[in-house]
Amino acid sequence: MLDPNTLTLPENASLFTRLNLALKILKVIKGNEGNPVYGQTLNACLDYNVYESLAQRLQSSAYWRRMLSERPSLESRNLDLDALERLPEGTLGHAYARYFRDNKISPFETTLEIKNDIDFIAKRYRETHDLLHLVTGYGTDVMGEMELQAYALGNLGIRTAALIVLVGTVGQLKDRQSGVDSSEYMRRVWAAYHRGRASPLFLDFWFEDHWETPVATLSASLCAPATQLH
Repeated sequence: MLDPNTLTLPENASLFTRLNLALKILKVIKGNEGNPVYGQTLNACLDYNVYESLAQRLQSSAYWRRMLSERPSLESRNLDLDALERLPEGTLGHAYARYFRDNKISPFETTLEIKNDIDFIAKRYRETHDLLHLVTGYGTDVMGEMELQAYALGNLGIRTAALIVLVGTVGQLKDRQSGVDSSEYMRRVWAAYHRGRASPLFLDFWFEDHWETPVATLSASLCAPATQLH
């Protein structure tokens, strides 16, 4: 068993090093998919070049330049869920706090050191996962998770998301793990992928500045309409 606290991806690691570490993580991550160190390290191993490309694409965004300068955090220690839950019902903050209470989970947390912009992008992608559930409307069941991963693949080209969708699809074809029939599963995953492609990139969005904004408003501005892509 790999010790999550000893997992480090060397800066400017070669493709061989990244793939070798990714394979080691894949052997132990099953049943521990929520581990933030495993998840973030695997994401960085597979998506290093994707993040480099995204960083270049986002350089024209003033929000992104500010984000790289300030490196905001949505980790558990930087959130006050009690205060967010007191915001009006329907706002992002209230929905976000209720999301964690209702699912009996805690916000993202990691012990990995953020040494460069690539590390920050990997972390930002991971810690916005739960917010994306809210703004996209995809559930937290198996089907909803596959839809969200397909959305992220379409929106950002994330290879980790592609791997998760692939594994999930194999499970669906073998055991119908999503709870829906295979034709419905494929239709919904495909629709989510195209919805992600049709939506603006979300990585430079400052969710922290919009706790009082209605979720419906954010969904309309950040996501292409789902109903038009089914």
